[in-house]
Amino acid sequence: MANTCVYLPPFAMGAAPLGNLYREVAEQQAQQAVHSALALGFNYIDTAPHYGFGLSERRLGRALSGAKQPVLSTKVGRVLEPIAAAERAPLRFGFAATPDLKPVFDYSYGGVMRSFNESLQRLSVERVELVFAHDLGELTHAEQHEQRWREFCEGGMRALEELKAAGRIGAIGLGVNEVAVCERALDELAVDVFLLAGRYTLLEQTPLDSLLPRCAQAGVSVIAAGPFNSGILAADLTADVLHYNYAPAPEAIVQKVRQLRSVCDDYAVPVQAAALQFPAAHPQVVSVLAGFASAAEVEQARVWIDTDIPASFWRALKAGGLLHPQAPVPSE
Repeated sequence: MANTCVYLPPFAMGAAPLGNLYREVAEQQAQQAVHSALALGFNYIDTAPHYGFGLSERRLGRALSGAKQPVLSTKVGRVLEPIAAAERAPLRFGFAATPDLKPVFDYSYGGVMRSFNESLQRLSVERVELVFAHDLGELTHAEQHEQRWREFCEGGMRALEELKAAGRIGAIGLGVNEVAVCERALDELAVDVFLLAGRYTLLEQTPLDSLLPRCAQAGVSVIAAGPFNSGILAADLTADVLHYNYAPAPEAIVQKVRQLRSVCDDYAVPVQAAALQFPAAHPQVVSVLAGFASAAEVEQARVWIDTDIPASFWRALKAGGLLHPQAPVPSE
């Protein structure tokens, strides 16, 4: 088992949908999703200022008022600034019906301190267990990547280290979609954990080649987020648009998902159950994190997690070249 500063349950709730990701979620529905998650054992919840521009954190704070506190994580790297009335739109940065705020990248010492303190206010807590630097990486920042990286290494990382030393957070790391920036962090920073979205899933396992072995050697934990790869592993494949990596899925990805589903059908295994259970089998993965927008979604996820999957199913995926040959699977 990986070393980590905090205990994390094997499955966790992502709170991006509470920030009205892609569509508006009613307040009562958001509250019920949180309460259902806690009741069914999802005792780690991840959020970020970016999710609905503070809306996810505020809703989470209200839902947890008076409740037993789960493990919480949030993120830094963006600050929220007011927008003009002319900037309002039904959907901004993928979020619907949001407050009149916009996210602005800021990985500096002051920006990280400000972001952290404002998150605590919205969450109505005095500390959180984990804080991640959000969305660093060359694919995200393109020609500004080196500038953003230096800004974080020289400023934001120092802020997180001070907060950890003061006991205001338990562990620090990166919350990203890119493998390369995690490997760079292993070379240059003292991190505890990576929240890696969409890169170690039933659909793709490239971290097995280098990142996960290096994390094991360094004692760095991994939280496998985005187990459905932006939805394509849970979606109806007859839908007009299938999302992968936050964009329409390339045909090669759609075809691989069809192959995975064919094996799932042969063994009567819901593809969603396999998608949730697979990442948890790796010894370096301390939690699998999926986003939920309602109590019904939480309850369905619990059923998939508890679904029995035969060892022969995983063997068939490897025999068909659909899983990395060295990938640990739940039956091992």
